[in-house]
Parts: sequence; structure tokens; C-alpha cells
Amino acid sequence: QVQLVESGGGLVQAGGSLRLSCAASGRTFSRYAMAWFRQAPGKERESVAAIMSIGLGTLYADSVKGRFTISKDNAKNTLYLQMNSLKSEDTAVYYCAAGTKWSLTSDYDYWGQGTQVTVSS
Repeated sequence: QVQLVESGGGLVQAGGSLRLSCAASGRTFSRYAMAWFRQAPGKERESVAAIMSIGLGTLYADSVKGRFTISKDNAKNTLYLQMNSLKSEDTAVYYCAAGTKWSLTSDYDYWGQGTQVTVSS
């Protein structure tokens, strides 16, 4: 069982940066692939980025490539999402997820409660 708690969301102006964190409980954090998803009001949840369990491989949605960076610190049991050059369309609730498959699909076993990111134009 893994519990995930996101933090770091907030209000930022377009062009600005935020770093999201996802703290995980449990001693098996290093075994899990992890990902960030987001859901904007009135829209379906979409994938943002994913990272392998040992952090050697990453995947990004086309909409965030070159602007967002996903990373994983297994020693701290924490997942990060560095978001630069933010746009108004990045406004959403961001969720972290953990699972045994590394992908940009929603096939993850554990989910956090989400953190709100609002980008003002």
C-alpha cells in the first residue's frame, strides 16, 4: 500500500514556474513507476509525465515537453514536477500516481488527492 500527498500548487502568472512535490509513504517507493496527471474544469483527466521506478526513463505529454521536468528521489520517497514557462492552459488539479507499469496511461494503482495549479494570464 502506498499513500501519496501532493503539495506545491498555487497561483502563478503566465511565464512563471512552480515545483510540485508528491510525498509517498511506505518502504517500497523505489519499486514504483510514477506519474503526474492533471484535470481541468470540465475536461477529462490527462497525463502529464511519467518516470520509471529507478528514474532512468521519462515520458512527457506533447503539451508539456520542454517546459516540465519529472524527477524522483527514492531516498526521500518524493516525486517532483518542475513546471516552467507556465501557460493559462496548464491550469488544473494535478495528481500524482504510483504503479508497476511505466506509461502515460491511467493504469496506476495509487493516487494522491491532488493540488490546484492556477496560471493567470
